[in-house]
This record gives sequence, C-alpha cells and structure tokens, in this order.
Amino acid sequence: MTPLETAENREDNPANDTLVGKPSMHDAPALESLVGKTRMHEDPVLERVWIDYKKTPSSGLKNDLLERYLPIVRYTADRLHMKLPQQVEVEDLYSAGIFGLMDAIDNYDLTRGVKFESYCSTRVRGSILDSLRAQDWVPRLVRSTANKIDAAWKELQNQNGREPTDFEMAIQLGVDDEEFEKMQREASAASMVSISEQISDDGESRSLRKIDVLHDVKTKAPDLDLQRQAMMDYIYEHLDPREQSIIDCYYIEGWTMKAIGDYLHLSESRVCQLHSRIMSRLRQVCSKHRLDFMQD
Repeated sequence: MTPLETAENREDNPANDTLVGKPSMHDAPALESLVGKTRMHEDPVLERVWIDYKKTPSSGLKNDLLERYLPIVRYTADRLHMKLPQQVEVEDLYSAGIFGLMDAIDNYDLTRGVKFESYCSTRVRGSILDSLRAQDWVPRLVRSTANKIDAAWKELQNQNGREPTDFEMAIQLGVDDEEFEKMQREASAASMVSISEQISDDGESRSLRKIDVLHDVKTKAPDLDLQRQAMMDYIYEHLDPREQSIIDCYYIEGWTMKAIGDYLHLSESRVCQLHSRIMSRLRQVCSKHRLDFMQD
C-alpha cells in the first residue's frame, strides 16, 4: 500500500518540485509571454488573473482564485467524509482543505503546463489527511493493524456469506491463533465510539444520539418506585395482616424465620408453613396477570 502523503514528503518529493513555482518581479516578461499558452487559455479572464497573481501576488487576486476553486475543496471533503466516522465533521475537513488550496495556489507554476485542478486536488486531499492524522490519538501501527483485520473480515464475509471465525481470520492474515489474538488486542485500542453519534429512530422525525438512550445504572428509574408500590398493593390485597407482616419482615426487613416467629408469637416451623402457603397462593394469583406484568 502506498504511504499516505504528508506535508513533509510532499516538500521533499522531487516529482512535486516540477510543479512548484516561486514567481518574482523578474519573471514578469516571461509570464506575459504565457498569455494564451497556459492550461487556462480557454478562459482568458481566469488566465489573466493567474498571470497577474504570479506577477504581483495580492490578497484580492488570491481571493478571486480561492472562490473559483472552492468547489474542489468541497468535493474532496465530501468524498473523504463518506469513509469516516460520523463524529468527524465535514466542515472541519473543508477548513483543512482550504489551507491545501491556498498552498496549491501559491506553489502552482503556470509554465509547467499541468492542469491546476489535478494538482490542486492532490494538495487539498493531502492537507485534509494531515489534519486527520494530527487529531488521531491512535498510533499509526495500531491503526494499520486494525485496518488489516477489518479488510480481512469484510473479504471473508463476502466470500462465505457469514461472519468469519477466528481460525479463518488467522489463516486469511497468515498468522497463528496466538498472533491473531495479539493483533485483536492491539487493534481494540483503535476502536472509539462517540456518544454523540446519531442512531436509528425507527422513522421518527426527532434524531436520537447514543447518549440519549444510554442506560444509567447509577440513577434509579423515575417510575421504578411507582411500579414496585403498585405491585405490592396488588399482592397485599390477597393477604391478611399476619401474612403481610411475614412478607414485610422476610423480604423487606430481612429477618430470619425465627425472628419473625418471635415477633408474631409463632414457632419457626409454623412461620415456614405460612410462608410456603403465601407464596403458593401468590403464584397462582400472579400467573393470571403474568403478561400484564411483563408488559409493564
């Protein structure tokens, strides 16, 4: 796989130097001789702007060129955004791409006869990728391992029509089981889930984020106490006061059968008998409304 282009290797690459021009006032006669001979000759107005800018760079002329080629930045940013996680904002890519466009305008050499759109697209894409790398907290080696596993998984799934096993994945990657487990552990560091990511809302107009549907294990559900009290009221309707005391003492207060017997002046065995009879009766009563309880 060809290494991704970075700001450093773009500057050090001799192939790119052929497109880099550093015009000065001494180049003015040579630039004037290019009228009608550049790749923009079909648009004389645009060609004039380019020649004037290369002769005497100014913010006004540069802004004219920026506005002219901004669609290249938008197109490149949109294409890259389709392959990135949802938490990456396309506007951030767009902003990074503008810096690449500005760099391309400054370094483009009219005398080389290279189409600016082609040259610009490479610089814009490289600028966006540089920005993404600067924000990526995962080491490149870990990211590379994760990409290899993902590519192998997708290829095997397409071939077999099902999720591949770990054994199949190891063979596909050319490693043994132990090495594959090590690769999985390393790649797990590259997995990141944004709680702000939108999820399917079953056709509803209101968009939902993962943070909106996360289960909070520390906070009690607001209707939990109401549901519990309604169920207790329903159960107590089928118990006499002594049976209610047995349920309260055993399940709510946590008393032993012996302690309950002392409190009610009953033997421990008698309390056990009453408890068994209560539970048997409640099972019969609640079984009639089992579906209602499950729905609630």
